[in-house]
Amino acid sequence: MTEMQKLYLLVPLAPLAGAVIAGLFGWLIGRAASHWVTILSVAISFVASVVIFQDVLAGHTFNGSVYTWLTTGDTRFEVGFLIDRLTTVMMLVVTFVSLMVHIYTIGYMHDDPGYQRFFSYISLFTFSMLMLVMANNFVQLFFGWEAVGLVSYLLIGFWYTRPTAIYANLKAFLVNRVGDFGFLLGIGLVLAHFGTLQYDAVFARAPEMMNATIELIPGSPWMLMTVICILLFIGAMGKSAQFPLHVWLPDSMEGPTPISALIHAATMVTAGIFMVARMSPLFELSDTALSVVMVVGAITALFMGFLGVIQNDIKRVVAYSTLSQLGYMTVALGASAYSVAIFHLMTHAFFKALLFLAAGSVIMGMHHDQDIRNMGGLRKYMPITWITALIGSLALIGTPFLSGFYSKDSIIEAVGLSHLPGSGFAYFAVVAGVFVTAFYSFRMYFLVFHGKERFQSHAAHGDHGHGGKPHESPWVVTLPLIMLAIPSAVIGFITIQPMLFGDYFQDSIFISGNHPAMEELMHEFHGAFGMAIHALTSLPFWLALSGAGTAWFFYMKRPDIPEAIKQRFSLIYTVLEHKYGFDEFNDWFFAGGARLIGRSLWKGGDVAVIDGFFVNGTARMIGWFSTLTRRLQSGYIYHYTFAMIIGVFVLMTLFVKG
Repeated sequence: MTEMQKLYLLVPLAPLAGAVIAGLFGWLIGRAASHWVTILSVAISFVASVVIFQDVLAGHTFNGSVYTWLTTGDTRFEVGFLIDRLTTVMMLVVTFVSLMVHIYTIGYMHDDPGYQRFFSYISLFTFSMLMLVMANNFVQLFFGWEAVGLVSYLLIGFWYTRPTAIYANLKAFLVNRVGDFGFLLGIGLVLAHFGTLQYDAVFARAPEMMNATIELIPGSPWMLMTVICILLFIGAMGKSAQFPLHVWLPDSMEGPTPISALIHAATMVTAGIFMVARMSPLFELSDTALSVVMVVGAITALFMGFLGVIQNDIKRVVAYSTLSQLGYMTVALGASAYSVAIFHLMTHAFFKALLFLAAGSVIMGMHHDQDIRNMGGLRKYMPITWITALIGSLALIGTPFLSGFYSKDSIIEAVGLSHLPGSGFAYFAVVAGVFVTAFYSFRMYFLVFHGKERFQSHAAHGDHGHGGKPHESPWVVTLPLIMLAIPSAVIGFITIQPMLFGDYFQDSIFISGNHPAMEELMHEFHGAFGMAIHALTSLPFWLALSGAGTAWFFYMKRPDIPEAIKQRFSLIYTVLEHKYGFDEFNDWFFAGGARLIGRSLWKGGDVAVIDGFFVNGTARMIGWFSTLTRRLQSGYIYHYTFAMIIGVFVLMTLFVKG
């Protein structure tokens, strides 16, 4: 094994070692040692990722097996790594954001009795995500996929004494199982038709399978590649919270804030986006699958944004913005702009982690009050949180020169250039989504940091537990905010040229000739500076500006207007408040249906067949048989003698006849 291969192993195994030490021996080594061992392990992973990134830039990629887990026939199930440029981007994003979250957690979870357990879980989460992104085969991809699902279940329900947390983690787990079932079927079809689960072998054979068909229903053939891609995408819909499997993500806010940042910025929800980008050689062979991806993403981007407008919990506003931004990434995937989707994934990881951690800092400053209606004027009490949250919000709405602008505008442009069915609707959704995003982002920003202080009355009554004024968070909280604000501001400007229009992803992402969106986008690009200057005249910029301006007018100048709109359009407000009724429908149809089936099986199977027929039926039959035989038992000797004579007579008759 070469030095670099040892380094590849170090990246996922260091966080795993940290998780094991903090998880099993945290009670022995104490709180401080637990956070140091996990932070150092993730820091080692990040430094190793930087070294690997530089090695890959020098042209040294790796694709090979590390360990053979199982061999059956000609099929080998292996742990293997594919280290290329797409992988290294994900490794850097995951390890850096995870490191910031680890440091932040020291401050946020300071008083929590489950301190060591929490550090163990987030390190394990980092390990799971790294195994997923470094995989070179579908088996390891699925292992990482399920592992992040399991650890997210543990983290969302971290405060397991809260009924809401238990409900939320069960919901996340079950909804993800729905997506994972589709994902597993897709992997099964790949194995059945390609005879291998290694990415390179599957991708090499994919073009010759382009016209292959499969009969799911006898007599109606479907394109094999379309079925495989849609099934794989159903997995992505669960993990990346796309409509209609999005319902788990807002409820996952029940977990502590650091995990909200980790789940919704760099890990878990980005797994689906990464997987589709990795599978680009398959998706490029099916326009139908790409159209499905694009339309599902467009619905998520627009309609989940609307829900962010009416939220009053600071974390839920940010959660709905995550849903909306994941929709943008999915739209980019559908437009064959895979590199733009990964670019937005990267920029979004920084500014969304920043916004979540800033929200957590506000919650700490407000003594764990999360309602933005009880805030206001925090700017002067929490200056670092205020300025970093402003940078994060400006990046989110796509302000020229900030990182979110480059990735978001590139998505809008790419969709506009796509000719696939559904691209018209998708273009409308992502453009309209710009206004909605700006409106709810700055609604939250203004209500939290500006305007009159609405927490005085609460503080006077001691509603915050501690009472008193809000306060700036300790340095272990503000340092990660500053470290995340820097890439949120500059990374888009620095990396757009190589990532989108250079040859950075040339060997990692495949785009077929009949999807020219990226090619056409390249002709329109005249440098990062030129793109930002040109955007000042574009529709998305003015929509973002008007969204922020409307939020300022509604919530700073005329707070009576939102209330009047709410009264006037109470039906729409009710629909939004009920999140389009998805939870009610799922409870009625799926949960109710499961209960109905369970009740029917219990009544029909348990009560009627098992208890009624086998248990009670057997008893009844024995009783009936006993009643018959009892009539023959009279107790008189002459009756028995008579029966014996008759019996002998019958036997002799049969014997003589024979």
